[in-house]
Amino acid sequence: MDFSAIVPALPGLWDGMAMTLQLMVMGIIGGVVLGTVLALMRLSHNKLLANIAAAYVNYFRSIPLLLVITWFYFAVPFILRWITGEDTPIGAFTSCLVAFVMFEAAYFCEIVRAGIQAIPRGQMGAAQALGMNYGQTMRLIILPQAFRKMTPLLLQQSIILFQDTSLVYTVGLMDFLNAARSRGDIIGQPHEFLIFAGLVYFLISFSASLLVKHLQKRLAV
Repeated sequence: MDFSAIVPALPGLWDGMAMTLQLMVMGIIGGVVLGTVLALMRLSHNKLLANIAAAYVNYFRSIPLLLVITWFYFAVPFILRWITGEDTPIGAFTSCLVAFVMFEAAYFCEIVRAGIQAIPRGQMGAAQALGMNYGQTMRLIILPQAFRKMTPLLLQQSIILFQDTSLVYTVGLMDFLNAARSRGDIIGQPHEFLIFAGLVYFLISFSASLLVKHLQKRLAV
């Protein structure tokens, strides 16, 4: 084993890590926003909205993420061409980002829904007694408390998303793992670079898991 070639390759590997982190952050933001909307739909008294959200969540939680990534990469341009009549390439990064947002939204939806349901119902009644409407109550009272309670779960799901970004190799996107694998193949040291990539994923994920446990203890007080 010779790991000396990794140091000169660090700039290229960092570009791959930047791609991975960008996908993760944007996927988390989009997934939390869409997941919150879906959670509110699931908790709605409107059965149509609740059923649509439930069907969305059950569908995306029943299929593998790899299928979603490849579907968006190959099928979405075809659908856009059928609608517009023109070739509309969306690119590997955009297709992966949309796939992550829509897939993770199903999981974030259940986290947000559980967080909202953990808030005592009396707070909703008290807010309505003060003259607040449903939107104001959710925005100012319920959601801030719910997000505080579910922060550890959101971070845990974010760690899973960080690991899942490695699946973008299927559409040729040069994330950290794909950059390490490609550089190792070029230099002729694939094992060393894959071991290094595995150590990086482990250190980041393990450190983030310790942070989650620390937050759980603090928020439990």
